[in-house]
Amino acid sequence: MKITADTNVLLRLIVADDPKQASAAVKALTLAETVAVSLTALCELSWVLQGSYGVARSDIAAPIRRLIETEKIEINRPAVEAGLAMLTAGGDFADGIIAYEGRWLGGDVFVSFDRKATKLLVAQGHAVHVLGEAIHPT
Repeated sequence: MKITADTNVLLRLIVADDPKQASAAVKALTLAETVAVSLTALCELSWVLQGSYGVARSDIAAPIRRLIETEKIEINRPAVEAGLAMLTAGGDFADGIIAYEGRWLGGDVFVSFDRKATKLLVAQGHAVHVLGEAIHPT
């Protein structure tokens, strides 16, 4: 069977705070031929780990990396790597995903009010524009 894992299934795999659900999650992923993991699920996972479980951003990248290195996992690897690059730089996983997908869809400049995200993207060589400020060239 080919499955798509919801955020709560991924969360149970990582935090294992409910033994029964963690066991069911492991079994489902073990029995699956393929496990599709959406970018949305990974963004939610990052937010929940940080917001509800108090996991530091710097500690969120490791479980995501372990997950995507699993053989059966199907994922948009370049987008996930962009999210992980933002996490590693101290930013939000989702901002890396949003910037990556925007470029993939043809956007030339990342536009935001978020100065931290834009600063981190500039450091990675991306064109950004903080609304109300000058555009930063790549």
